Amino acid sequence: MDFERTWLPFLYLYGVGGIVFTLGMILILKTKALRLNFKRHKKWLWLLLYGFIFWSSLHATFIILALRSQ
Repeated sequence: MDFERTWLPFLYLYGVGGIVFTLGMILILKTKALRLNFKRHKKWLWLLLYGFIFWSSLHATFIILALRSQ
């Protein structure tokens, strides 16, 4: 498969989504909606970051596996 049908959607999804995610994280940190001095809030921050990285890694892994199976 070509780049336009495999990796371009991935880059768009996690590139644009990553920008929106980052802007959202900056917004909640600047407005003090998420306070890092609270243990529970710090846990949520790491969970959100881990989740973004985990799902993008899982998606990339499945793309690689699908491309190898052809």
